[in-house]
Amino acid sequence: MKRLIINISLILAASFASAAQIRLGSKDFTEQHLLSAMTRLYLEEKGFEVTATTDLPSVILRGALINNQLDLVWDYTGTALIVYHKLTEVNPEQSYERVKELDIPNGLVWLKPAAMNNTYAFAMQRKRAEALGISTMSGMVKQFNQHKNWKIGLDIEFAGRPDGLKPMQEKYQLTLDRPQMKQMNSGLVYNAIRDGFVDVGLVYATDGRVKGFDFIILEDDLHFFPSYAATPVVEKSVLDANPGLEEALNTLSALLDNDTISTLNAKVDIEHLRVDEVAAQFLKDKGLLQGK
Repeated sequence: MKRLIINISLILAASFASAAQIRLGSKDFTEQHLLSAMTRLYLEEKGFEVTATTDLPSVILRGALINNQLDLVWDYTGTALIVYHKLTEVNPEQSYERVKELDIPNGLVWLKPAAMNNTYAFAMQRKRAEALGISTMSGMVKQFNQHKNWKIGLDIEFAGRPDGLKPMQEKYQLTLDRPQMKQMNSGLVYNAIRDGFVDVGLVYATDGRVKGFDFIILEDDLHFFPSYAATPVVEKSVLDANPGLEEALNTLSALLDNDTISTLNAKVDIEHLRVDEVAAQFLKDKGLLQGK
């Protein structure tokens, strides 16, 4: 019996010693918090050890991945092509293959993208937009150019991005005076639209508050925004050293689409459930996490 206990202890010690440690990073909004929590919980269920760092701006997240300070992130094809690789002309149908190819020299592997496109968009209160006959970004611009008391809500990052405010203004010929621009945390933009503090606000297309607050997303009729397909991105050496990691991440990615992530986002932002609670329940419902 004593020998059996010793053998079991040695096996357990070897198991823990060889367990993979994955450094997971995420950005600073609800969808990223959910993706991070789902990934951490599922990988831990599969036997990996995961440390998670959250609330990183896109460029800092990318730098940490490139500089071997993170092993795994969920990122977006449009952000990678325009912000990281400085490409201005992007074919949405080819975005994934293009960014996958471009990151090979960086030692990064883009796994299978989820069927979700969390593109930037501009939104208004539905009733107000319908009353004014506004359904497109060109219609929005016309109002701003005619009414200098109109205000637009933006997060701080968008103002300085190469796929952000200035190139969007050039594309749509939108002029804005400084008092018209209200910069705030991305999560506060939704409340600002709902409460009438701003007339139009920058949102994420898959955010649950778009539907929950009865907003209308204005059509990007000049096709400024590219596709932002959410995809697990992993450092190649980490992927090679951890059998089963790629399969696990692709399994998770295949379960996500716009409707699914919008519903999960709404549970956090409208029903005020905890991120870990929502993530765990989703995984349990899909049979990926043991639990009551």
